[in-house]
Amino acid sequence: MKKALVTGGAGFIGSHVVDALRDREVDVAVVDNESASSNEKFFWREDTRKLRTDICNADEINDIFKSEKPDYVFHLAAQSRIQTTLEDPLEACKTNFLGTCNLLQASREYGVKKFIYSSTSSAYGLKNDSPQKENMRRDCLNPYSVTKVAAEDLCKIYHKLWDVPTVIFRYFNVYGERQPLKGQYAPVIGIFLRQKEAGEPMTIVGDGEQRRDFTHVKDVVAANLLVADSPNKKILGETFNIGTGKNNSVLEVANMIGGDYTFIPKREGEADVTLADITKIKQLLKWEPIVRLEEWISQNL
Repeated sequence: MKKALVTGGAGFIGSHVVDALRDREVDVAVVDNESASSNEKFFWREDTRKLRTDICNADEINDIFKSEKPDYVFHLAAQSRIQTTLEDPLEACKTNFLGTCNLLQASREYGVKKFIYSSTSSAYGLKNDSPQKENMRRDCLNPYSVTKVAAEDLCKIYHKLWDVPTVIFRYFNVYGERQPLKGQYAPVIGIFLRQKEAGEPMTIVGDGEQRRDFTHVKDVVAANLLVADSPNKKILGETFNIGTGKNNSVLEVANMIGGDYTFIPKREGEADVTLADITKIKQLLKWEPIVRLEEWISQNL
């Protein structure tokens, strides 16, 4: 791998992907317009090219591909919080669907060797039993999941019709260093740690019995690099769950952190249980999650 383009590369997951690529001395360009509302800061590296561009701007994206000529595209830029997409579904459609289409078209035109798309376990919704498998029917509950999953179909059609070598990941509740902390819609572990540090009670949505498959960002990055490196043609056009195959209730997480907590009303449009079946990626790519939630929390208190 010589040159890579990482969209959303100054954000939570994307910046870790960038770090891993630079550790390999890959030439990296980062596209990020710093629009993520839950991020307290953005993580730019001096040894990458910083491109503060909106992926919705097709002309600018085309110019970037023309000048950068990336071998690999790691597409993580998105409107990525459920509640903010409920407040502005039009922006979610533009960024998550149109933005992805712009990147796929440029990847087609400039011969990208692999296009790795970061999608979401929100595709499974409420109607599917646990554990969730990639071949289950989709049950999108909000503009976030609708637009992210619609972009999955774009990835598949660009592979089917024009041989763009796409791979789709469905992430399950990613946490870890640099996770968003700002506002009430940040991921729950980030919110709890922020509240703990501030001496505030942790705010648990609903009764706290909802269960999540919490996946560490380092395991997510490992999957991205594994797919980028893999010569296996069978993975192209395919979708893979990225989770641990285990889950915890939000109340259990609060108790791992320790301290007071209070309950706030349940939100509409959110699943009660997420649990990844990771058989497919284990079989095709030999990927295994490594980081354990309990150990990470105890090390970061």
